[in-house]
Amino acid sequence: MNALLAGLVSMATTVAASPVAIRVATRFGIVDHPGRAKPQTRPVPYLGGIAVLFGLTIPITIARPAALLPAALALGLGLADDVRDLPPIGRLAAEVVIGVVTASLFPTTLPEPLGFIAVTIAVVALINAVNLIDGLDGLASSVVFLAAVGFAIVLDGPDRVVAAALAGALAGFLVFNRPPARVYLGDAGSYLLGTLAAVLLAMAWASGRPAATGIGSLLLVVVPAADLAVSVVRRLRSRAPLFTSDRGHIYDQLVGRAWTPASVTIAFAGAQAVLVAAAVCASLLEPGPALLVVVVTLLAVAVAIVSSGFVTFRSPDGQS
Repeated sequence: MNALLAGLVSMATTVAASPVAIRVATRFGIVDHPGRAKPQTRPVPYLGGIAVLFGLTIPITIARPAALLPAALALGLGLADDVRDLPPIGRLAAEVVIGVVTASLFPTTLPEPLGFIAVTIAVVALINAVNLIDGLDGLASSVVFLAAVGFAIVLDGPDRVVAAALAGALAGFLVFNRPPARVYLGDAGSYLLGTLAAVLLAMAWASGRPAATGIGSLLLVVVPAADLAVSVVRRLRSRAPLFTSDRGHIYDQLVGRAWTPASVTIAFAGAQAVLVAAAVCASLLEPGPALLVVVVTLLAVAVAIVSSGFVTFRSPDGQS
């Protein structure tokens, strides 16, 4: 199966599966209710992640079936969290297990055990990073969609098919998740997307690939990683618990500055598109220049975040 066909199959399957997920979630009360740390004003069904996984299954089974194992584990963990609200330590331990499984299945060109540790950390970090940016209609799904497009460009062979399948599934899901969203990813979906982003990142660092491909691919996950970093720094500065929710994420702050939720989603997608372009350019260079592009881009992102006051923000309830 080529990448284009994979994307089309995934998109069509997800479009067909999403209304079913909406009905099932509504029938069993698996919905996201309005709350202090949530911007919506009405209950919205979860289980969108199941529709995305359905969309991915056929192409990934044909191209890289090993990727389905960490994906299924992540979705199962997220679904349990959606239904029962798992304790943070237990959830973190399960995320580490998913990271270990991913690192075992997708070794990198980095020397061991550094490569194994790096992939495990990437899985845990991206599960939480994508989960954190899943706070506005279409935000996480559009960002990961563009990241998947970037991976589909820089990767080749079966790995490109996996990336294209993810992009296609999310294109189909955005039909229902764009503002105003009719269904959410839920923790099941955001954990799934974070895990697959880490899988694709590991693929970019696989043995036999140009070093510039792995280096440039780091920029494809900067948007969720940056929001995670800002959240951690804010909470450490204020000595707030790391695992509590608040309304101080970058997108929350922009909404607080009178941006509409739709405009924030568009801005995040625009930033992701710029980073995809930078990643693709870096991947075409020699390793040294590619690393320079990545470092300069990361510094620019850091300066923009700090100068905009996102790190020093204090939410109205006193939490950073």
